[in-house]
Amino acid sequence: MAVGPATLPVLHSVSGVRLGIASAGIKKPGRKDVVVIEIAEQATLAGVFTKNAFCAAPVIVSKQHLKQGENRFLLINTGNANAGTGEKGLKNAYTCCQALAAAASAGDAEVKQEDILPFSTGVIGEPLPVEKIVAVLPEALHNLDENRWVEAAEGIMTTDTRPKGACVQFVYEGQTITVTGISKGAGMIMPNMATMLGFVATDAAVSAELLQAMLTEAADLTFNRITIDGDTSTNDSCMLIATGKSGADVTKANEALYRLFKDALHQVMLELSLAIVRDGEGATKLVTIRVEHAASQQEALATAYTVAHSPLVKTALFASDPNWGRILAAVGRAGIENLQLDNLQIYLDDVCIVEKGGRADSYTEEAGKKVMSQENILIKIVLNRGTINETVWTTDLSTEYVTINADYRS
Repeated sequence: MAVGPATLPVLHSVSGVRLGIASAGIKKPGRKDVVVIEIAEQATLAGVFTKNAFCAAPVIVSKQHLKQGENRFLLINTGNANAGTGEKGLKNAYTCCQALAAAASAGDAEVKQEDILPFSTGVIGEPLPVEKIVAVLPEALHNLDENRWVEAAEGIMTTDTRPKGACVQFVYEGQTITVTGISKGAGMIMPNMATMLGFVATDAAVSAELLQAMLTEAADLTFNRITIDGDTSTNDSCMLIATGKSGADVTKANEALYRLFKDALHQVMLELSLAIVRDGEGATKLVTIRVEHAASQQEALATAYTVAHSPLVKTALFASDPNWGRILAAVGRAGIENLQLDNLQIYLDDVCIVEKGGRADSYTEEAGKKVMSQENILIKIVLNRGTINETVWTTDLSTEYVTINADYRS
């Protein structure tokens, strides 16, 4: 179950990035579950990672190698998160990196262990099946190709029902610049950072420092504005690769190119984020929660997330039940100091449901039911306390969500 069509956009290749896929049978025999991404020499790389204190072994290793190595390969496996696995998990992550480095080294082109960044997703607390992963690395390297973005998107899925990808191309001074990305995630989705895994690449040239700043900003406005169930994963990671192969050099000094690239990056990451929400476990609704005229960003986001995480609001959304009192109650417990109830309004799309401290005089149950029956719903909360606006995206909470997560390990 997912919201909207399952069609992928055209995912254009990015010069300097090749992708290889293999089946290791980590959780299910025959499924694509190992992805290798080769990065051209001299490319720059940036990353944002989970803030969960129990971050997975591959997150720890990737953060180390991002600072230490030449960042030549990303190694992704699904079916096993290698999280909650202690010292053994770290050793297993290093072993996989070393194995890929050895398999990728040829002649004078030596690849080192620290040149590999590992990523894992799947069940927490179980040992990583290192032997299965190592055994298929030569296959993944053998089929490396610039045009395997769709297969890679399929290869990083877990409970996802569909692959997720986005691409934007724009022209600057006659040169076409590409930004292409894939992501995965359907459950255990909550900001810091909200995506389970995301990989975005561009053929523009961007310094490592600027690339990191742009990724952090884009993630805060996209991946860190979605939530399925309020659970921050142990494995969340998003990487941004800039190969420089197009010859276009993105700098703040070149304001025109900088703005074009920033907008393209934001669009790709927003599309990847919304694809995760649309494919939320058991989701039947894509819900946009927009808080307007808040006194601060913290206040706006606290209000939006309180509504987004309310099981009562989410189950009412699933039932298409315009039980507007649940939204009102959530806003009231969001922790806003000195909230003036008479001054705020709450809307379902353009239907005002609350004003002057209670149900709007113009509201009808029929109008509320019509909005709640839609696949795409806007909940707008106008606080009238300041100038800050923030948007969060979430889903409803269905019986299928419970079934998926109750049966996840079986």
